[in-house]
Amino acid sequence: MRVDCHLHTVHSGDAVTTVERLAERVRAERLDVVCVTDHHTLRGAHEAIERDVGARIVVGEEIRTGAGEVIGLFLTGRIPYVLPLADAVRRVREQGGLVYAPHPYDPARAGLGADGLAALHAAGALDAVEVFNAKIADQELNRRAARFAEAYGLPGGAGSDAHDPEGVGAAYVEMPDFDGPQDFLAALRAGRIVGEYRPHVGYLGR
Repeated sequence: MRVDCHLHTVHSGDAVTTVERLAERVRAERLDVVCVTDHHTLRGAHEAIERDVGARIVVGEEIRTGAGEVIGLFLTGRIPYVLPLADAVRRVREQGGLVYAPHPYDPARAGLGADGLAALHAAGALDAVEVFNAKIADQELNRRAARFAEAYGLPGGAGSDAHDPEGVGAAYVEMPDFDGPQDFLAALRAGRIVGEYRPHVGYLGR
């Protein structure tokens, strides 16, 4: 299974990928699962499910908190904007979702950073770490995330973080099939990270 753990549609507000273009790129990149993780909305994920983009959809949301961004995966409802980190995590967990830390060390974006990652892990509230983000040019930042995940025994994910069609599939995990959140984590542990740096094209925001 090829799983892109982090990407955006036009519903993010700072992205240009329509659901129709997402379907085209899913076919071109031979993706099996895409985690649609728009900023502060689930509309893109729900639209992708309704229109059948040719891949299984994991409903997610990239959530800005007071301590930085986290992604909730396997969500059934939207998480409000700029909650304290603990409250956002609690709301993800109440839905049976997973807490995934995107681009944690990238200074250009609102990742959790070393302190935020450590605090979240110490609280038993961190399920997976993005160890390859295709929009990060400095690969040492991805390697730092990978070292953290390895040191603390956390599964590592990979995401294109695509905000445009050209970016979709720039990073993904080759992993076994899964059924539900906990099975997803187990499959992620057995996965292989595939990715390349692919800068934004036609990108509207940060």
